[in-house]
Amino acid sequence: MKYALLGDIHSSVEDLKDVLYDIKKQAPDAELIGTGDLFECIISKKRAPFERFNKLEDVMLYSDELIEMLTFPSVRGNQEERIELITESDEPLLRRIRMMEERILIENAAMVIHGHQWEWGGDPWVPVFPETGPDLIFYGHSHDSGLTIDRQMEEVGFGVPYSVRKGRTFVNVGAVVGDRNWVLYEADKGTVTFMKVIG
Repeated sequence: MKYALLGDIHSSVEDLKDVLYDIKKQAPDAELIGTGDLFECIISKKRAPFERFNKLEDVMLYSDELIEMLTFPSVRGNQEERIELITESDEPLLRRIRMMEERILIENAAMVIHGHQWEWGGDPWVPVFPETGPDLIFYGHSHDSGLTIDRQMEEVGFGVPYSVRKGRTFVNVGAVVGDRNWVLYEADKGTVTFMKVIG
């Protein structure tokens, strides 16, 4: 089975269009899964604890066109958490955001999580990976494509398959917004390929 993982869209319609077109061209039979931050919250982290809103349009960027493209399951990102925290409404889209899971399992072997739940730091800005959990974890949050195997960061290139069977593996799928990156995971082959829309 093939999976196309994409995230950190941040409400960018044009970037999402390009990525979805690329996925359809490169891996038309892949199942799509989101790594969170599909939407852009326009209320800052500093303001969020003190303010509440009644309409999603006052809280986030979205359009009918964006919603129509978001047909795939996705984990909840920090943007969705903030949107949910500060909006008091019964709008269908907010109900959908509230139903987003923190984790999605792929074939009971790999896990998808946004990654904001972890502690981050250093330069480059990287997460402190959890000690327990599946041997293959896909995440996002930092917008940087990356591959870490048994705590060693690997050099990666686009369009090159990498084995995910060499040890405990964390795959940052990168960002749709700005970078137009995504990852193809071929479960049967045990490989991930970092993909980038060119042009």
